[in-house]
Amino acid sequence: AGTFVSAFWILSVNSWMQTPVGHILGANGQFLPGESWWDIVFNPSFPYRLVHTVTAAYLTTAFVVGAVGAWHLLKDRANLHARKMFSMAMWMAALVAPVQIFLGDMHGLNTLEHQPAKVMAMEGHFQSHPEGAPLILFGIPDSEAKTVRYAIEIPKASSLILKHDLNAPMAGLDTIPDDEEPPVGTVFWAFRIMVGIGFGMLGIGLWSLVARWRGRLYDWGWLHRAAIAMGPSGFVAVIAGWITTEVGRQPWVIYGLLRTADAASPLDAPAVGASLLAFVVVYFAVFGVGTWYILRLMKKAPEAGEKGVARTETGPVRTAGITPGLAREQLREGDAQ
Repeated sequence: AGTFVSAFWILSVNSWMQTPVGHILGANGQFLPGESWWDIVFNPSFPYRLVHTVTAAYLTTAFVVGAVGAWHLLKDRANLHARKMFSMAMWMAALVAPVQIFLGDMHGLNTLEHQPAKVMAMEGHFQSHPEGAPLILFGIPDSEAKTVRYAIEIPKASSLILKHDLNAPMAGLDTIPDDEEPPVGTVFWAFRIMVGIGFGMLGIGLWSLVARWRGRLYDWGWLHRAAIAMGPSGFVAVIAGWITTEVGRQPWVIYGLLRTADAASPLDAPAVGASLLAFVVVYFAVFGVGTWYILRLMKKAPEAGEKGVARTETGPVRTAGITPGLAREQLREGDAQ
């Protein structure tokens, strides 16, 4: 709950910088609250960004848990706790991944309304399309030539996705000044990495449903290996999503109101360099130790519970699982039935 509250306010502030409303400008150029703070808090992009980001965090966690469970299933199919880990993670993938794709689509429609240049960069639309815009799957954006080289595209599909009309006109980056154009290449590829991973998660979820339906969820080694490979993918998708969000709003720090160049610190280069170096060293140390510790925990097989006799009708109620040996006996009995 505490993490969610923190995410709520952080994302509210970030969203206001993306879609600023509810403010007035003071005499010295300060941004001041207008009639209601709630207009600032619940700005137009905030609800979409909140649910999309929080859902991404849950999916990221699910795939880490699923990868750990899959790793231990490859080594010991009889581990009941590894089975439970993997099963719960795959339910999360199968049910939440399609919801996340839908939320991402809604967030994209909101972005098209309030930050059209960002969507133009995401789609690689340098030129306007008066009668339906293609969906560019892959290509190499060339900002100087104002084109996407070697583009692989689906005709009019972008108009269908963004405006639900095959022939709907779509404005391109040729409609905005050059000095307000975001770095297209970075946004274009970050967006595709995020979306590609999202559909990869959906694929794993659907695969797990087939395996579950056939009673092979804990037996299909290739599914387990795929889940392991997808374990860190959520982190990559989240980073790619934030790159899309933050680079896509450039050159603005407060969209349409304050340029990043005007908000830059007056510190000289040595001071900024020293500060950056300190951050890099500290974060690499924390990240390195944290990664080492997490991997160490992952290598340890999930424990089935405290050792001892199983609970009887007259015996005490134990608080931590069941006897490991008994767990394997129950599993063998279940497999034999």
